[in-house]
Amino acid sequence: MQELDRTDRMMLAILQREGRITNLELSDRIGLSPTATSERMRRLLKEGLVTGFGARLDPHRLGFGLLVFVEVLLDKTTPDVFDRFAQAVNRAPEVLECHMVAGGFDYLVKTRVRDMAAYRDFLGKVLLGLPGVRETRTYAVMEEVKSDGPLPL
Repeated sequence: MQELDRTDRMMLAILQREGRITNLELSDRIGLSPTATSERMRRLLKEGLVTGFGARLDPHRLGFGLLVFVEVLLDKTTPDVFDRFAQAVNRAPEVLECHMVAGGFDYLVKTRVRDMAAYRDFLGKVLLGLPGVRETRTYAVMEEVKSDGPLPL
């Protein structure tokens, strides 16, 4: 992978905030020709620094008003249990994020649901049914202070 220079970092910072920016506008903002900008973009994509583009949706307007984080403790911490849990959680569309963590529990799961009744349904029908789950602790978010922040390039 090629070392990132100042221009690469500037491009990435702009793309994090404005993913729909045109190549022409991006080239004007970073001070390169459209051709050079396009070549850099291809390299950043090829090297996996830019992993995709997408729209940010308003979860509240779409009926997903409750954000919940769940600590998950597994019954055993063996490679096969980790693998089975990871495969199953990747098939659960309700799970927005899942992170293996170090500390007093094994995974931190992030989900969005309509309300507490929908969360109870998700907990009983999905989360507690995942392989190896022994215990969970739920944290309902009262206020989102900051989310989807860009990387500090």
